[in-house]
Amino acid sequence: MQQFRTIFDQHNWDAVSESIYAKKAADVEKALDPNRKKTLEDFKALIAPAAAPYLEQMAQLSHQRTLKRFGKTMQLYIPLYLSNECQNICTYCGFSLDNKIARKTLSGLELLKEIEAIKSLGYEHVLLVTGEANKTVGMDYFKKILPLIKTHFSHLSIEVQPLEQLDYETLIPLGLNTVLVYQETYHQLDYKKHHPKGKKSNFYYRLDTPDRLGKAGVHKIGLGTLIGLEDWRTDSFFTALHLDYLEKTYWRTKYTISFPRLRPFSGGLEPKVAMSDRELVQLICAYRILNEEVELSISTRETQRFRDNVIKLGITSMSAGSKTNPGGYSVEPQSLEQFEISDERSADEIVAMLQENDYEAVWKDWEMSLQ
Repeated sequence: MQQFRTIFDQHNWDAVSESIYAKKAADVEKALDPNRKKTLEDFKALIAPAAAPYLEQMAQLSHQRTLKRFGKTMQLYIPLYLSNECQNICTYCGFSLDNKIARKTLSGLELLKEIEAIKSLGYEHVLLVTGEANKTVGMDYFKKILPLIKTHFSHLSIEVQPLEQLDYETLIPLGLNTVLVYQETYHQLDYKKHHPKGKKSNFYYRLDTPDRLGKAGVHKIGLGTLIGLEDWRTDSFFTALHLDYLEKTYWRTKYTISFPRLRPFSGGLEPKVAMSDRELVQLICAYRILNEEVELSISTRETQRFRDNVIKLGITSMSAGSKTNPGGYSVEPQSLEQFEISDERSADEIVAMLQENDYEAVWKDWEMSLQ
């Protein structure tokens, strides 16, 4: 069976980049035709510099397509960091092996305290996050804790190290619903530069992960790149290419795209490429215009002002009240965060903001509300 790497290898990074930057106003106008079935070439036009003057038209079309499919419904989720132990060296992450920090993995009692704190906020959708340390937070750990956590929440997502297909098949009956696995960057040379040591340094093993997820029958797969490591336009095209392949190959699976911009952390890495707020809006709108079905998520990495304004432009999922450190909700609130968050409002404040904009905040697996 074909894997995405076959399609990926047929595309040259520099050629793709040149194609995006060569797009003209006429290409953008063609892509904005509401009666036209959108293609990846249209997506290139919509993320190109040539589309900047058309941002208002893009926002209007994106808003219309979002209302058509999702209505005024926003899914809320919260991350639960289980461990900051990691065997990888990643230049952009506070949990990197070479970053001299106190390492912590939640014990069973500590996990229950964190669950209690999150449940008191009203959440039913939790994202479980760990560093990549197979011996400490590998399959034995996941098989132990997922059934426990599942008794408290209706929707479990994970953002952990890539696993084998059989591993995912094992975790699905234990409550696993969604897996987020970001490629970080599709630029192979820069990927190696940012991941010099550890299992994550294997570019193609990570690239193949969504294929393993699709074959395992995982309900939802999350894609994305870390914006700031490389040219965001080219990286976004490869993400869209990946999504297009996955939707055609594993058509029973749902998909979500996230937009993490590089944020400060202990020992920090300055972004190679800065992305303005207007450019992020352009990218969000481009994805929604390309694809009415994909879910689009924005995290607390972004500012309060930005998040308040972007919810109507295509976003369908957002985190609130997030802590990015193990034990951050009750056990060790002052321990080192993976990265700094920007929007520090509580879940209740986010719900109030959504209600002011006539949105319904959904705490559970929202596909039930869209039937």
